[in-house]
Amino acid sequence: MSGAAEREATLLAFDYGEKRIGVAVGNSLTKSARPLVVVQNRNREYRFAELGRLIGEWKPDALVVGLPMHPDGTPHAMTQQARRFGNQLNGRFNLPVTWVDERYSSVEAEASMRNGSARTDLLDAEAACIILQQYFEETELRR
Repeated sequence: MSGAAEREATLLAFDYGEKRIGVAVGNSLTKSARPLVVVQNRNREYRFAELGRLIGEWKPDALVVGLPMHPDGTPHAMTQQARRFGNQLNGRFNLPVTWVDERYSSVEAEASMRNGSARTDLLDAEAACIILQQYFEETELRR
């Protein structure tokens, strides 16, 4: 995925949850991300129809999926679900997927809501935005 980070690329990021999936969009050249939408995670068919529509609209070069972990870095039940979700995205849409440790993205998103810098209806999308911003920072550090 390093190729997408070295040239201008559009990326979609996902904060996967059992009930909702937050989606953010970003640009690798400007290293900027913004919350896009929250998709209800009703069932597999609905989920991938909605995500397919977004992927068709934004035509991303790559995808980023938040990987939830316990504070000490060990995996938990949602870790495997998020990993499976990312693998399904890759298999269905043939786009590279990178996982980002998202231990604190929801906490940061909630803080943004409290201080009024984000909309409450976009909490999960705000978390996806934080995940994508973290991805940009990590790729910059690896250079």
